[in-house]
Amino acid sequence: MSVALEVREVCKNFGAIKAVDRVSFVVPEGSIFAILGRNGAGKTTTIRMMMNIYLPDKGEVFFRGTKVGQEFKNKVGYLPEERGLYKKMKVMDLLRFFAELKGKRGAEITHRAKSYLERFQLSDRIKDKVQDLSKGNQQKIQFLATILHDPEFVILDEPFSGLDPINTNLLKDMILEMKQQGKAIIFSTHLMDFAEKLCDHLALIDQGRVVLSGSLSQIKEEFSRRHVHLVYKGDISFLHDLPIIDKIEDFGNTAGIRVKDPGQIQELLRLLVARGVEVKKFDADEISLHEIFVQITGDTGEKTSTKIR
Repeated sequence: MSVALEVREVCKNFGAIKAVDRVSFVVPEGSIFAILGRNGAGKTTTIRMMMNIYLPDKGEVFFRGTKVGQEFKNKVGYLPEERGLYKKMKVMDLLRFFAELKGKRGAEITHRAKSYLERFQLSDRIKDKVQDLSKGNQQKIQFLATILHDPEFVILDEPFSGLDPINTNLLKDMILEMKQQGKAIIFSTHLMDFAEKLCDHLALIDQGRVVLSGSLSQIKEEFSRRHVHLVYKGDISFLHDLPIIDKIEDFGNTAGIRVKDPGQIQELLRLLVARGVEVKKFDADEISLHEIFVQITGDTGEKTSTKIR
């Protein structure tokens, strides 16, 4: 596996608050990597250390084997969590300005900007001031400013926040296209469904520490061995009293159920049918990233890191 970025044992304290505690992970070349965690888990602080906005108290970040510095900033496209645009600038002027900060200018940049604006249904707003755009359209402009200079590496902090489903799909398609071009992309989110659909690898951060990392497919395989995804109609409350059940997360007509032993999965199906539950879908060895997230971060006590390759 060729590594694009390595975060190695980074730590950051703000007074008595330990925001990031020995966070480590690697981002493979040409992959989409998700940094997951609830609000306040340490995702943004970790990203800011990757970008040298915050200097780590301990630890280092390497891009293709070299410690990150100004050269990395010139190669990366970074969308910060706290959006920042010059709102009195006109849309095209702003996009050209951000591209020039990365050393890109001229007719090619203008043509690319026009193409992106048309794709994002903003071609009629080229001469408008940014402040005259809706919040969602301003966010699209910030994303375009992030990628206009054709960066080698892309970091997106909560990129889907505040976007409607149509614009979310536009952003998703752009991210997948960048992956097809061979770029490595990191995005942070607390929305597990987006991460599950997009990412190849992930790091789950909780209370400032990485508690799970590795390939998404291998993580799901590891966690699904005693798990059943159930779509049903009826009453499954009796399951809570069964000795074969380890844990249930019930949403009313779907449920994630973990048995104590993989050999008890067929027994679970038999009991559901015997109790008259209408089983619409029964997927053994299937688990969602949401369920893994709840399982890992919902427990109390000391967290230990799990790395799955």
